Amino acid sequence: MATLKALRDRRKTVQSTQKITLAMKMVAGAKLRRAQENVEAGRPYAHAMGQILRDLAANAQALETPQPLLTGKGQDMTHLILVATSDRGLCGPFNSSIVRQARKLIEELQSQGKTVQICTIGRKGRDMLSREYGELIIESFTELGMPRLQYSDAERIGDSILRMFEDGLFDVCTLIYNHFKSALVQEITTQQIIPVPIENAQQTQDKSLRTIYDYEPAEEKILGQLLPQNVTVQIYNALLENAASEQGSRMTAMDNASRNADDMIRQLTLTYNRSRQAQITRELNEIISGAEALQ
Repeated sequence: MATLKALRDRRKTVQSTQKITLAMKMVAGAKLRRAQENVEAGRPYAHAMGQILRDLAANAQALETPQPLLTGKGQDMTHLILVATSDRGLCGPFNSSIVRQARKLIEELQSQGKTVQICTIGRKGRDMLSREYGELIIESFTELGMPRLQYSDAERIGDSILRMFEDGLFDVCTLIYNHFKSALVQEITTQQIIPVPIENAQQTQDKSLRTIYDYEPAEEKILGQLLPQNVTVQIYNALLENAASEQGSRMTAMDNASRNADDMIRQLTLTYNRSRQAQITRELNEIISGAEALQ
């Protein structure tokens, strides 16, 4: 049985930990509000970009200049998986769920005979995947958004991805991240960004309801500028979604930790009081027994 001093020390330790988790919960809540505002501001632009590309891609076969970012290179043997996680932990299952989905996709592609390469965003994803797939990681980005996430961070990643695509290092690029729904709910999202998955978009859109647009300048010139920009926009949108999801998951995790610490404090207090009462009773019995022996 633990001594009274050990119980007191343990209770103080749990109380100190609870103060930290409560502070982290408040900080995460404040950051979540800002991150959620950024997500809500960025989603319409990313959605509009996708709508424009879907409309332009409807006539992709008639384009005189090939657009590999739109139609691909005619093969899909080499896949690049872009795994977006965070640089810090203490955010519940946020990182582990993304890495779990990445492992599932890697195993699925390898079972089909595909060649898989990995590019990680965030230290946690790099560390977890390097244990099993270290030889597949060709590039890693860390310390993004310090002190605040900027579009230039996504540009740096996008430029690197586009350069690898132009060098023929992969045929298909898939992005994995957490889509923010609420502080309690985040949805793992797997999004193909190279080439643009036009087939799926056309299947969901009734051709009879499509809006016809006239473009100036020509569609080839528009695509030449929009397609590289779309890669960066989708990456930036994923980073914004991840930032909000990370803070939401951290706030929930710290709230649960604080509640668990409160339960531990109550249990330790009860154990301490019972042990103290038992010790006092034992000492009284020893005093009484000693007094009776002297009579």
